[in-house]
Amino acid sequence: MTAHEKPALPPFGTAFGETMTVARWENGEWSEPHRRPTGPLSLHPGAHVLHYGSACFEGLKAHRGIDDVVRIFRPERHVDRLRASAERLWLPVPPADLVLGMIVDAVEANLDQVPPTPGSLYLRPTLIGTAANIGAAGSPTTEALLYVLASPVGDYFADGVSPLRIAVEQKRRRTTEQFGAVKTGANYAMALGVTMEARAAYDVAQVLFAPDGRVQETGASNVMLISSDRVITPPADGSILEGVTRESILILASDRGLRVEERPVTVDELVSWCEKGEVALSGTAAVLAPVGTLIVDGAEITVGDGAAGRHTLELRQALIDTQVGRAEDVHGWTLPVG
Repeated sequence: MTAHEKPALPPFGTAFGETMTVARWENGEWSEPHRRPTGPLSLHPGAHVLHYGSACFEGLKAHRGIDDVVRIFRPERHVDRLRASAERLWLPVPPADLVLGMIVDAVEANLDQVPPTPGSLYLRPTLIGTAANIGAAGSPTTEALLYVLASPVGDYFADGVSPLRIAVEQKRRRTTEQFGAVKTGANYAMALGVTMEARAAYDVAQVLFAPDGRVQETGASNVMLISSDRVITPPADGSILEGVTRESILILASDRGLRVEERPVTVDELVSWCEKGEVALSGTAAVLAPVGTLIVDGAEITVGDGAAGRHTLELRQALIDTQVGRAEDVHGWTLPVG
């Protein structure tokens, strides 16, 4: 390493900022949020979250712009989704201004740890039930903890934006019907075993769930079919997560004159699309990741020519340019801090 090179950041999500923000819900009221050093939490072994899964979270980023200004991307939208998840799980719904204030405070407290682009400060607001009651299987928690973690991360793609290999699963589901739009750990736990099996069998990055032949999403990302004139994606009908990156890409696509179609997509249509179109996965971590190969019923299907699609990369760059201040933020998506 030369004197001008900076050491590489650890793997995505494994490094943490020095400070976190915390608030508690007790006796029906939220405490004043405060900063504390990032470190272990004290939980009773009978805590509701440990036995009955009362937890939800968000994932968003703060970016250091080309002008050195740090901007949080669409924090209000993430706050809304966290509150919706809390309501669905019968957790106490924190006030929007409380959550937003804690996110901003976490960024300000770790401002010097926001890496330059393409790195960012990944933020993880988390809400868990903490009441010590192992007899509360049929009751919501009476106490809760809300905290915001900060994690300095590098580019999700260490070796550049490489096309992904994705397996299509047509029998098993990613999650239960009523929790498809909730960002909760149980959804990821249900998808993990299927993903690990597919990795062992086909050396894939993720699994695209398409129960009964109807495309939904992968265990961690929404899916899009992209061409020169349109973007097609399954509808946010409650069976999939309403991804903020997904929503942002669709808006940018419409801005560029592309026709946006949110509608059901079958596996047969997806396979046919691969002959000439592009397929991509959208999410906070990877932004918009091109898919180069699909595994359907054990057979490999090349998407286009197998390389990263031009239209996918253009939409990806358009979003990044907004996040880092290279392009005008016409939609008011970024919140400067510091």
